[in-house]
Amino acid sequence: MTAYTDLDKQFIGGTWREGTGSKEIEVVNPYTQEQIASYKSAGIADIDEAYTHAKSVQKEWAAVSAFERNRIIEKAASIMEDRRSEIVKVLIEDAGSTFIKANVEVDFCIAITRHAASFPFHAEGSITPSIIPGKQNNVLRKPLGVVGVIGPFNFPMYLAMRSVAPALTVGNSVVLKPDSQTSFSGGTLIAKIFEEAGVLPGVLSVVVPDISEIGDAFVEHPIPRMISFTGSTGVGRHIGELCGRNIKKVVLELGGNNAFVVLEDADIERAVEGAVFGKYMHSGQICMAVNRIIVHQDIYEEFTKKYIELAQKIKAGDPHDEKTLIGPLINQKAVKRLLGEVEKAKAEGAEILLEGSVDGNVMTPYILKGTNENSTAKNEMFGPVVTIIPVADEEEALRVANDTEFGLSGSVHSQDLEKAMKFAERMETGMVHINDQSVNDEPLVAFGGEKASGLGRFGGEWSLDEFTTFKWISVQEEKRQYPFS
Repeated sequence: MTAYTDLDKQFIGGTWREGTGSKEIEVVNPYTQEQIASYKSAGIADIDEAYTHAKSVQKEWAAVSAFERNRIIEKAASIMEDRRSEIVKVLIEDAGSTFIKANVEVDFCIAITRHAASFPFHAEGSITPSIIPGKQNNVLRKPLGVVGVIGPFNFPMYLAMRSVAPALTVGNSVVLKPDSQTSFSGGTLIAKIFEEAGVLPGVLSVVVPDISEIGDAFVEHPIPRMISFTGSTGVGRHIGELCGRNIKKVVLELGGNNAFVVLEDADIERAVEGAVFGKYMHSGQICMAVNRIIVHQDIYEEFTKKYIELAQKIKAGDPHDEKTLIGPLINQKAVKRLLGEVEKAKAEGAEILLEGSVDGNVMTPYILKGTNENSTAKNEMFGPVVTIIPVADEEEALRVANDTEFGLSGSVHSQDLEKAMKFAERMETGMVHINDQSVNDEPLVAFGGEKASGLGRFGGEWSLDEFTTFKWISVQEEKRQYPFS
């Protein structure tokens, strides 16, 4: 099998070509900090062309039989299985993914694509009763038309694929804009997969612009009916405002300040292992990653001692090494931001329990003892920095867990499952995992957050709802009696 080439190109209307923008997109290996590629950015004209192509072929794509669309999307999943080692290599070199994380990401991509392939068979309409004599009401599920997808750098392939695959399968066309830092794994690699699978030319385009050059053009363009965005809450708020102003549907999966709660009766060993994995997988660069660990004061000392011991044992460094859990952060800016947050928390009175180190873009664990008022607990770290907060009782644990503008994921540990369930129900988050860690995603369940963590849900029937709309067609089968007749 020949490896994919031309990943350093724009993919517009079924053609691989240079962009017409004035900027250079530089793809840098986060671990070695060496440049992998440099290519011309997409300009506003390229975005317009991609959307125009998408609109011109969307109806033809939607008219493709359910069985054929199912076959094509299933083939995309099979391609990912066959090309796993190639995809993992791209994820490691382009996104700084560890070998462990890259394989998890490929698994997620295959699972969501395989599930989405079934959507054409579930896009049924319905016939509902009418209050009008002799009328039949038909409610049809229809594709939206053209969908714009904006992906992030952290799980670039999966967090794009979970929108691209469902949107395509139900008959939409898609224009994908990946983060320019991970334009291969989050963009052009996906285009290669669907091109090989047989998606009609123009149904999926990938544009990689420089935001300083295009501004809001990708979102404000009049063609897309929907924008799917995964990224920071600040940018998500802006995109939500633009979509509201332009009457576009929007789904937003945004930041998290996820609480890992350890109640007094928790299995401490189990909790420690979950907290370490949930914090340090992919260097903590996951929206669902543990950001605060809230521990009952009676077990705080034991938990903290074991947590520090285990955190010191995990392997950090070369992402190619199959045992590495902490690889590089995405860039030096991220490293400097995290070090600044740690210094700020120290000035606010937080205690450093374990001071990490920095080698290039690799940062080893920083563990602090503090309160919800420290900057490392208030803000999403998106890196290997965690704040442990002791609390007096269950009610304080709940108050501290909910005392944040975010509400994405979380977890609670207790050997009393009924108590844990009641606690989980009162946590103000879209997702809670009992006796597990906060980083979970599955194709058949509702994924999404509350409060400032986003709008909408991915997964299962919820994705089907997000990427379709409904149309009411009534048939007046008998002559209707009007009040003037």
